[in-house]
Amino acid sequence: MDFFQNKLDPREAENAIRKAIKLADRFGYKPNSRAGIRSGQAKADPPMLGIIPLEETPESEGVVDLWKPETPGVVIGTIRMGFGHYRMALAIASAVNARGLTPYWLDFLRFRGSSAAHMIEYLEGLYRKGSRLSAKMPLFNRLIWERLTEEVARPISATIRDAAWSKIFAQIPQGLDPEVPYIATHPWNARAAVAAGLKRVVSIIPDNMPLAFNVAPGAVHAVQTPSAFLGYRTLRNMGDRKIRGREGFRTIEILKPMPEGSIFYSGHYVDHEMVENLEDDCNRRLVRMANGDARRFLLTIGGAGAQLSKFLKILTHMKGNILNRRGMVIVNMGDHYGRLEELSRGLRSLGLDYTLWDDDWKAFQGLVEDLHRQNVTGVHIILHRDTFPAVYSTNLLIRECDVLVTKPSELSFYPIPKLFIQRVGKHEAWGAIHSAEIGDGSMETARISQVLQLVDILIRDTDLLPLYVERILANKRAGVYDGAYKVVDKVLELTGGR
Repeated sequence: MDFFQNKLDPREAENAIRKAIKLADRFGYKPNSRAGIRSGQAKADPPMLGIIPLEETPESEGVVDLWKPETPGVVIGTIRMGFGHYRMALAIASAVNARGLTPYWLDFLRFRGSSAAHMIEYLEGLYRKGSRLSAKMPLFNRLIWERLTEEVARPISATIRDAAWSKIFAQIPQGLDPEVPYIATHPWNARAAVAAGLKRVVSIIPDNMPLAFNVAPGAVHAVQTPSAFLGYRTLRNMGDRKIRGREGFRTIEILKPMPEGSIFYSGHYVDHEMVENLEDDCNRRLVRMANGDARRFLLTIGGAGAQLSKFLKILTHMKGNILNRRGMVIVNMGDHYGRLEELSRGLRSLGLDYTLWDDDWKAFQGLVEDLHRQNVTGVHIILHRDTFPAVYSTNLLIRECDVLVTKPSELSFYPIPKLFIQRVGKHEAWGAIHSAEIGDGSMETARISQVLQLVDILIRDTDLLPLYVERILANKRAGVYDGAYKVVDKVLELTGGR
């Protein structure tokens, strides 16, 4: 067993396979089983980017043929692991749709009859718990979660476990014709597709920190930044630690690099609608500032729901500016209904009224139209029960807001001025560094006092916001935000003989 000709310990591989099968047995795994796949109905409310969801064929239909696309298109493999991977999938779907093709959405978690879906759901639950604990408990974050999200995911030895899991997850893409073009938005989706024998697989890598966890040998990999290209191409720091090496104590083994052609720099994965309308959206930010309209802050709670306590502190600090209409706040809570009472209680204690937009896509679109046409004030809370609108609503709001307040997640790569609060996991750190360097966002701002200082500057002054806008426009001209298009073009270039 190897990783780009870097040998892995066969004993560790055998042990990982045994553990994987034991976990899979817990969820009813049957060797040599494959999912039956059929095309579902496109979502009507909201109608999402021409997406056709792929769904599980009922057992009553017996053995079915391998699925092939009814119209020319691309299969997008995704899962919910937080919101970031879903967000990348939506960006790819938007680019596929813009190319005049059909985006076929293969969400592994929709296959409720498969052990793969149950395993992923279990693992995603653990990720959510870890993310929330890291936000609430600084000591847990520093001593455990930071290490888990970097040190455990960094070395190639850690990929043995994921290689073992891929044989189980492969039961879903094994239901696809092996010639279909396939874009994976999580390494588990990519590894599963390769293990299933798919021949045209592009895996889009999230974040900006090279981790062996994100690599799927056999796929072509896309990265969003030149630094990530170098880090992954050379498998930088992915070797195992040695007690003694050529460079002294506790050195890291130098690995053979990924071969040329197995990775490419795409740029940021951004939706077609944002890229196409970027100049107009930026201009409207400058016009609102010149007119003295309320500065619009979009606060997004990620898929793990870990940022609410910090957002309440920001709202407390902004109370005066909200009441005098110098600032307004939209809190997109995604699908975190369990956190609504906490936020509502905090706003009531502040004496701040709010408008709740509760799982009503049509009404929500009315809010977006109002934001586009007029000066909107106050506090607005957005919630949707389904993951699609829970994630995509942020995309629509980004175009209408002035500042995005977020942890340095996948949103680090989106074209809006950004104020980064503390990360949730060390793997997110380099997203903020990249954004700060290309000038469309702040540095990661862990201390709440520094966050509030930036909030004041962004509301009161007229120099920082235009700087961010200027850099976003320059990045657009340089093609920085064209990654989704380039990923789609790449998978269409691949041939089954690769």
